[in-house]
Amino acid sequence: MQLLQKASADVSASDCARLMLDGLPPVMWFIRRNMRQHRTCGLSVPQFRALAVLNAQPTSCLSAVAEYLGTSQPSTSRLITGMVARGLVERDECATDRRQLSLRLTPQGKALLATAREATLRRLADEVKSLSESDQKMIAGAMAILREMFGRPEGTQ
Repeated sequence: MQLLQKASADVSASDCARLMLDGLPPVMWFIRRNMRQHRTCGLSVPQFRALAVLNAQPTSCLSAVAEYLGTSQPSTSRLITGMVARGLVERDECATDRRQLSLRLTPQGKALLATAREATLRRLADEVKSLSESDQKMIAGAMAILREMFGRPEGTQ
């Protein structure tokens, strides 16, 4: 693919950042558009993301989920309340601070997340399969680097 070859030429950190800012939003919009279009498992994108963060960080507090979603605590609280009502999330007293609530996925929430994730993966795979094997490897490598770089807790190297 011409764009990948051009993008892999000598680039500065600033050029790389610009390419990320230009390239990642369309990927996220593709995922969001397909989730909305198919209403994967009846989940909204924020619900899917909340399930994903609770799966990755079991027993998270509401503020951590709100920060991850980029929403206010009241908005996140309403979202979580709906997910509790559906039996996807449980609220418990936090072991270290009784004023805090600890959130965790129920078995039903885990199963729904797995189903939604599989549907999303299939749709992405359908889109990517038209790329050459070398382009797929290049994208996989870049995603592994980005996950390693941005998947760490803040302040760690």
